[in-house]
Amino acid sequence: MSLSEEVLVDARRERRSPILETERLTLRLPRPEDIKAIAVLADDRRIAENTARIPHPFGVDDAERFVASANKRAGEACFVITLDDTLIGACAVDPEIGYWLGAPYWGQGFATEAVRAVIDHAFGDLQHEALQAGARVSNPASRRVLEKCAFQWTGVRLSRIRAINSAAPVDRFRLDRKLWVSLKRWGPVRCVA
Repeated sequence: MSLSEEVLVDARRERRSPILETERLTLRLPRPEDIKAIAVLADDRRIAENTARIPHPFGVDDAERFVASANKRAGEACFVITLDDTLIGACAVDPEIGYWLGAPYWGQGFATEAVRAVIDHAFGDLQHEALQAGARVSNPASRRVLEKCAFQWTGVRLSRIRAINSAAPVDRFRLDRKLWVSLKRWGPVRCVA
């Protein structure tokens, strides 16, 4: 059986993840038919260098592994982000929040919108008590996303970045349930499935 066939079999066996809808976006479980789009979007050095786990170059085999491994661990929720049925990125919580968007979708508020949806899911449905996140100190846009989502800065530490095969300074952030409840103003996210 090929890796693509294994991905399809695993996806059929996989527990159903909810579908989250925001004002403009739909977040859903990664599917085998997403592999090509994921490979094209994520094969961007600027994305890989600002995430901990994405290698560069990022090919179809990497996208197949990503889809096959999504939502396997307890407490993990991994989603692809779609805009009008077009895949534009991914967002996950385990309880660390991670996200990336394809470069054509930067600067339009999509990351903030997707992260807010995943935060609501993590605190609401998954019952997390606290979430962690990080952003490279050289990535102010990602830090701003976390700040707009009420994450509180906790310090800087070196973190391994797979794409550069080295460590880099990363701003660390935390959001706990009590703060989320007190500050939540971004509106409801509908769970449709």
